[in-house]
Amino acid sequence: MKSNQLEELRDNWLDEATIGQMQEKMESGELSSEGLTLMYLANISLRDVNVNAVLEINPQALQIAQALDYERSVKGPRSSLHGIPVLLKDNIDTGDHMHTSAGSLSMQNHFAEKDAFLVQKLRDAGAVILGKTNMTEWANFMSDRMTNGWSSRGGQVKNPYGPFDVGGSSSGSGAAIASNMAAFSIGTETSGSILNPSAQNGIVGLKPTVGAISRTGVIPLSHTQDTPGPMARTVEDVTIAFAEMVGYDEEDPVTIKSTVWESVDWLACLNKNALKGVRLGIAREIFEKETKTETLEIFEQAIEKLKRLGATIVDEIDLGTMENDLGYDVLLHEFKSDLNAYLAKTTPTNPIRSLQDVIQFNNSHSEETLQFGQSLLESSDRISGTLTEREYIEALERNRHLAGEIALGEALEKHDVAALVFPQDHGCSFGAAAGYPSITVPAGFTGEGEPFNITFSGRAFAEPNLIAYAYSFEQATKARRKPQWLEEDENQ
Repeated sequence: MKSNQLEELRDNWLDEATIGQMQEKMESGELSSEGLTLMYLANISLRDVNVNAVLEINPQALQIAQALDYERSVKGPRSSLHGIPVLLKDNIDTGDHMHTSAGSLSMQNHFAEKDAFLVQKLRDAGAVILGKTNMTEWANFMSDRMTNGWSSRGGQVKNPYGPFDVGGSSSGSGAAIASNMAAFSIGTETSGSILNPSAQNGIVGLKPTVGAISRTGVIPLSHTQDTPGPMARTVEDVTIAFAEMVGYDEEDPVTIKSTVWESVDWLACLNKNALKGVRLGIAREIFEKETKTETLEIFEQAIEKLKRLGATIVDEIDLGTMENDLGYDVLLHEFKSDLNAYLAKTTPTNPIRSLQDVIQFNNSHSEETLQFGQSLLESSDRISGTLTEREYIEALERNRHLAGEIALGEALEKHDVAALVFPQDHGCSFGAAAGYPSITVPAGFTGEGEPFNITFSGRAFAEPNLIAYAYSFEQATKARRKPQWLEEDENQ
C-alpha cells in the first residue's frame, strides 16, 4: 500500500481488530472508513488467490466509505456499524452494480432490482457493502455429490487453514472472514449452512431463530427453514451485526416475532460470567459414532472448561429422535415453489424464470455446470411445486414435531437444561426443522491444524442467552487463531 500509516495498520493491527476497536480509531480520527475499506481491498487482492472466497467487489464501496466519513464528520456515526465493511453471500440481493447468482452460471448476469431487506438495514446502519462471496451452488441443494464450497460461477472455495473441508453453503463468507477480508460477513442457513462453514473456518457464526431477520430479497431454498445470519471473528462482532439486522418486515410476516426483543440491550448479553449456574445438555447419541477420536477429545476438554466456568453439564440426554429421521422431503417441495416465485419476480432481462430454466441451462452448458450433476434440482422439479401433496404436509408436521416439540422441547424441559452443546455443527438439523437458534464458537484445533468449534443450541428466540454462553466460553478460552500463512509478509 502507498500509505505508510495504512500499511502499518494492515500489517500489525487489522487482522485482530474488532468492530469496536475500528470505531475507536475512526472516532479519534486515526482511521477513516475509506482507509479501512482500502485495507480490506488490499487484503482481498493479496489473499483471495489462496482462498477464492470473494466473487466480486462492489465498485461503489470506496465512494460509499467516503460519503460515510463525511457524514460522520457532520452528524456523527449512525450506529456501531458506521463505516464498517461487510461481505454478503451471493444469494442476497443488492440493488447496485453487483450480481446475485446463488453461485450459478445460469444467473451470472442477474442484477437484483433492489436491496434485500437485511441489506437495506445494513446500509441504514452505515455499513459499507464491500462485495459478494462465493458459495456452494444453490445453497448446496443442487446435487447430493457436490463438494462444499463449489459453484459453477465461482469455482472452489478453499479452507484457509489447510486441505480441510471448507464447509457449506456459506463457504466464501466463512473463509473470507477467517482470512480477514472484511470485518464481518452475512451467510444464510437452511440446515447447517452458517454453522458448518463457521466451524470449519474457526470463526463465530450465529444461526438465528426463523423470524429474527427478514428473508425478503434472499434467493430461497425453504421458507420454513431459511434464515440469514452474521459470521465474524468474535462473538461481540456477531452480536453487533445481528442487532442491526433484526426487525419486522411486512413482506416476511414471521418477522413480527422479532419485536419480542425491542427492549433488549444486545451488548449487555456479553457477560463473561454467563455460564455460572447454567444447566447445559449433551446428547452424545447424535454425534459420538460420527466423530473422530481426536475431535471427541477436544470436545471433552471444552466440556471441562464449561464446568470450570460454572456450568452444570447434564450428560447422555436422549433427544428422542435422530437427525436422519427428518429427511429432505420438506426441502424438495419448498425449493421448487420458493425458487420459482423468486425467479418469476426478477427483472424481465433475466432469462432464467423457473427451476426448469436452470436445469435446461445446465444441460446446455454441462461441461461448466454439471461437474457434480444436478440430482436435487431434478428431484425437486419433478414435484408439483404447489405444496398440496400429502407427503409434504406430513413431512412438515413430522419434522416440526420431532425437532421442536421433542428434541428441542420435551428433552430440554425434562432435563431442565437451558441449551444443548454439540461439537462442530452436529445437531443443526433439529434447529433447522424447528426454526430455532444456534451459535458456534471456536474451541481449538486438531493436531493437523483443522479448526474445531462447539455449538450452543436452544429454544426459539433464545439468542440473548446463547450469545452470552458463547461469549463467556470465548473470553475464557481465546481459542481462535488466524491461519498461519497470514503471519507471513505479504508485501510483494
